[in-house]
Amino acid sequence: MAKLTKSLASWTRLAVSATVAASLFAFSIQPSFAQQRSVPIVRDAEIEALVREYARPILKAAGLANSGIEIVLVNESSFNAFVAGRRIFINTGALMAAETPNEIIGVLAHEAGHIAGGHQERLRDQLARAQTMAIVAGLLGVGASLAGAGAKSPALAQAGAGIAMGGGEFARRGLMSYQRTEEATADRSALTYLERTGQSPVGMLKTFERFQSALALSGAQVDPYRISHPTPRDRIANLEALAQKSPYFDKVDAPGLQQRHDMMRAKIAVYTQGQSAAQRLFRKERTSLAAQYGDAQATFVYGNPRSALSKTDALLAEQPKNPYFHELRGDVLMKANRPAEAAKAYATAVSLDPEKSGMLMIGYGQALLAVGTPDAVDKAVTQLRKGLDRDPENSAAYRYLAQAYGQKGDIAEAELATADGYYYAGNYSEAKVLAARAQQKFKRGSPGWVRAQDIINHQTGKKKKG
Repeated sequence: MAKLTKSLASWTRLAVSATVAASLFAFSIQPSFAQQRSVPIVRDAEIEALVREYARPILKAAGLANSGIEIVLVNESSFNAFVAGRRIFINTGALMAAETPNEIIGVLAHEAGHIAGGHQERLRDQLARAQTMAIVAGLLGVGASLAGAGAKSPALAQAGAGIAMGGGEFARRGLMSYQRTEEATADRSALTYLERTGQSPVGMLKTFERFQSALALSGAQVDPYRISHPTPRDRIANLEALAQKSPYFDKVDAPGLQQRHDMMRAKIAVYTQGQSAAQRLFRKERTSLAAQYGDAQATFVYGNPRSALSKTDALLAEQPKNPYFHELRGDVLMKANRPAEAAKAYATAVSLDPEKSGMLMIGYGQALLAVGTPDAVDKAVTQLRKGLDRDPENSAAYRYLAQAYGQKGDIAEAELATADGYYYAGNYSEAKVLAARAQQKFKRGSPGWVRAQDIINHQTGKKKKG
């Protein structure tokens, strides 16, 4: 699985021990673009590949297959997903809580509906309109208050204050109404995409039932006119009849896909809820592959490498071509300070990976770097470069690349890689310093010189720190 590089102190919400937090393994919390927005991003090759697989047919049905849509995992325990630009963000809490792939596919279909419907652009227009309405109401209210004061009429002055406050509330309610309409539209679009792809709408209904149950348990009194989404009860009522008309209503997820989903849930449970979380999650299925996977992950994170290796080898006996079992084996061997064997495990993971994940290539490069021989370091540079070609915003990988170039004695490339690492971590001021230093060592006009100039020329309003 992916390497852990918990680089931000503010992003330490993963429930792992201090020993694990200091290691190089587990989920990777990456800075990059999301750091600048204080979104705790989780990186994991296995989970990303599975969620992309869920999304691929949905995006095609929505006409978004070639639109560069990214799926981003957020380290948050709540059941939630949202859209920003061309990115769909989905919480690890949603992935772990969803008992079937179909539930997450329904969530992705809803978010795809927002993107395909251009809801973000229209929401910006509505926000501008609401702001204008609030300003106009405020000016009218101020005018009435002044008139009341000039006429020595307290009632008129009070009315003016009421206009100002009421106008703002009216604008806000109008905006909330607009958002509820867009949410309902995205729900209906999601049903269309699910039917086009031959998938059941039951997962969507289960999600809204979960929300309704949580709302009922909270005892909260909700004003339906002051929320941005329709109530779960309304959403179920609006969709249930349409959903039941789907010819795929009773269709269930393929067993192999369900198994991968369960293994994903087990992994997330271990890294976010502690050593026994996967056991609790699969207490009724203790012999399942997902339960065994969770046990191996927990042993790796909280136990000793020898036991973790034995459990990982048992998994490989079940599925010898599973790239993520080989990745876990590499992680265990790295923890056991056996980098040469780890490199072989990562190499196998890379060769078996149908997604060609940059993260697995970076893990392979990291192990080669730890081997430390000149030949291994040369190979490390190649693998790290390949990984960064696939995953250019992986700020941690640039540190390993800088180390590799440093061991080779190529100081210019080492400094440029360090500058890139700072750049993608959002620390632009430090990135510019390192880029300027590196640029002096490159021939003018060379690729390294040009990349350094790009970093130096980057414009930012505020200093970003990683």
